[in-house]
Amino acid sequence: MEFLTGFAGSLIPFLLILTVLVFVHEMGHYWVARRNGVRVEVFSVGFGPELFGWNDKHDTRWKVSAIPLGGYVKMYGDADPASATSEGLEEMTPDQKAVSFHYKSVAQRIAIVAAGPAANFIFAIVVLAGLFMVVGQRYAPATIDEVMPESAAAAAGLEAGDRVLEIAGTEVTRFGDLQIVVRENPGTALPMIVRRGDAELNLTITPKEIVTEDRFGNTLRFGQLGVRSNNVAMIKHGPLDALWSATVETYSMTAQTLRAVGQMITGSRGTEELGGPIKIAQMSGEVAKQGWDTTFWFMAVLSVNLGLINLFPIPVLDGGHLVFYTAEAIRGRPLNERFREYASVAGLSLVIALMVFVTWNDIVSNSFIQKIGAIFG
Repeated sequence: MEFLTGFAGSLIPFLLILTVLVFVHEMGHYWVARRNGVRVEVFSVGFGPELFGWNDKHDTRWKVSAIPLGGYVKMYGDADPASATSEGLEEMTPDQKAVSFHYKSVAQRIAIVAAGPAANFIFAIVVLAGLFMVVGQRYAPATIDEVMPESAAAAAGLEAGDRVLEIAGTEVTRFGDLQIVVRENPGTALPMIVRRGDAELNLTITPKEIVTEDRFGNTLRFGQLGVRSNNVAMIKHGPLDALWSATVETYSMTAQTLRAVGQMITGSRGTEELGGPIKIAQMSGEVAKQGWDTTFWFMAVLSVNLGLINLFPIPVLDGGHLVFYTAEAIRGRPLNERFREYASVAGLSLVIALMVFVTWNDIVSNSFIQKIGAIFG
């Protein structure tokens, strides 16, 4: 009952956050499509049966559908919401071709497809910039104020007062930069450059591997140095500085995610960290309790991840369409329609399999489910 009550309390924040992010993503597609003269037949938040909706002056049906786990924009000439197939293109009149997505140039189609993920990245930058102006950006200089005894830092010879300049070839400008590299490399020897007084020292440090559980019962593995920075401050930025800092932060989030995915593919990082809708819903409820600023930060992080996932080169995702259109631009003609259909089916199967996998991860890592398993095991 505790799990059901907690999940019910997380459901509303989760659906609100997801609805906003889906709307932003699809609005990117819609806006660029309209700018390029494409007629948009349907703008849907959610899948399945329509709950309510209306038609605008351009005869676009705006609707909210019953399954609130995504959305789509259906353009004129598409046979399905994913734009994977088309219908009736040969029988179209010149006026119909003029408003059909499939008769636009390759460059226009690429722009329309890329606009969805781009909207998510832009949304994240705007949200973070707003937070950095109103609340401030957490900042700590990359100076070590305290070294824990018997830690990886102590073993490497780090001392209080050292200023970290570089680690594993990555420039360090703030303490958070150091934390990112260290967390991602447990048990790996890393070269480090520090400034001690007027001298620069070259050290090698091996972060200690820490294995723990988060509040949702997920097993986490990360590196730890055993150092602290006591000069943490929230620095408010002006509009231009906030925009630049938000752009850098968004880039950093994207790079971290790609590194993590690469490590999972190579097997150097476990897949137990992957989360699906249940985990995201739980996290949504948690951050909603912590305040509006934490909720907006979480929304920005999810927006970056949504934009990035959609750029993966998997058919039925935006990235898969971009691969098809890029190949068309290089070849001078579209790829075989049968091949595209088969690829779309394979891509959809892969996406469904991934959703099943991450949902299973959510279930088996949930502490409530583990308690039930212990009872009947």
